[in-house]
Amino acid sequence: MSGALRTRLTGLLTAAGAARAAYEGLRRRPPGGIEPWQRKNFAGRSVDLFGGPAAAVGAAAAVACAPGLPVRARTAGTLAVLAAGGCGAYDDVAGAGDHRRGFRAHLSALRRGEVTSGAVKLFGIGAAGLAAGAFLKDRPADKVLAGVVIAGSAHLVNLVDVRPGRAAAAVLALGAPGLLRSGPGAVLAAAPVGAAAALLADDLGERTMLGDTGAHALGAALGLAIVAANGRAGLLAHAAALTAAAASGDGVARAAAGGVLTG
Repeated sequence: MSGALRTRLTGLLTAAGAARAAYEGLRRRPPGGIEPWQRKNFAGRSVDLFGGPAAAVGAAAAVACAPGLPVRARTAGTLAVLAAGGCGAYDDVAGAGDHRRGFRAHLSALRRGEVTSGAVKLFGIGAAGLAAGAFLKDRPADKVLAGVVIAGSAHLVNLVDVRPGRAAAAVLALGAPGLLRSGPGAVLAAAPVGAAAALLADDLGERTMLGDTGAHALGAALGLAIVAANGRAGLLAHAAALTAAAASGDGVARAAAGGVLTG
């Protein structure tokens, strides 16, 4: 087995193992009891939210252990994943009864003087992405583009999280090709792919959901891999695509739901 293959396999196993361990631990001993962790999914079935923190832990663990990155960049990336997951967790709790989706709705509320949990999440993840980008890239323009890609990827994965397994499947589809590349991008791609794969069956089986916590954490980890694998031209292309997806958020979510999204 080549060193590159061994490194990627280690990243996948680290992410998957940490995600499963966190998920099983939360199921056995849910902090505060099971009730705060219960939600109704799109079909009205009761599912737990354990998949979200588990995904965040798995992805963050793999980023923290990713070789080939300067220590400061690895640390910043880990904190970005955890910050994205933390902002998502805040929205999972504080915004549980708020059905507004997309940054337009939350910015409109902000203009009216209402600070929604979605607005807190938007600015928090944006700041975390910019901070991570500042450590991953050298030139000012690249730092900004990297921040846009990290935050935009987190937002995109959350947009498609409208049915069981959609977000995890999107992470696998978008992240798996990155494993075939060379360099730190491939190593970082193992973080979201491994964590998503470990939780996909429970997500599809409607036993758990990723929620904003898991979707944003996995998306941020995916963005980190994209940033590490691309120069300015690639960053610009990804930033443009992610911005366009965010601008047409309702359409993206509806397409992910199979054209039947309501509310």
